[in-house]
Amino acid sequence: MQDHPSNSNPRPNLEPWLRGSLTEVPAVARAVLHAIETAQEDAQRWCAELTTEELHAQPFGMTPAAFHIRHIGRSLDRLLTYAEGNQLDVTQMAALKVELEPGASKEALFQELAMACEEAALRVRALATADFEQFRGVGRKALPTSVGGLLVHCADHTLRHTGQLVTTAKLLLALREAPAAAAK
Repeated sequence: MQDHPSNSNPRPNLEPWLRGSLTEVPAVARAVLHAIETAQEDAQRWCAELTTEELHAQPFGMTPAAFHIRHIGRSLDRLLTYAEGNQLDVTQMAALKVELEPGASKEALFQELAMACEEAALRVRALATADFEQFRGVGRKALPTSVGGLLVHCADHTLRHTGQLVTTAKLLLALREAPAAAAK
């Protein structure tokens, strides 16, 4: 993303939406872009130390971190497809069905997230000046929403899964340290 604040931000502890960045983008689209930045930064911050095996682990039956990493990027693609007035294609439907499957390497997961977020940011910018009240149908049943509703949901859904990703990663890191703490 252009103007990405983490590259030169003098206050890296601030969340993207508090950095004063992307001011040239209208507010709703800016919020989506900030949610995408937050997802990327939090995924890197909390999951960088995890192994491929840990990313696919399901501690206490929780959804694996790998799922959330995939789901963030792939759901952005699907939601933005609807926002653009299109329906999902066969490739998107197939990708949806395998989000929970294990096997992708840590590197592949992070590369997919980075590419998906970069593409989503371009698409959000293209929609930034759209008529947010314009009707959009979601899914085969064409459930009613609007361009603006889909953009807001992109931000909401991205941050919801980012929170779940961070929680899972924190638990995995704590479990890694648990045997050492118990031995003290």
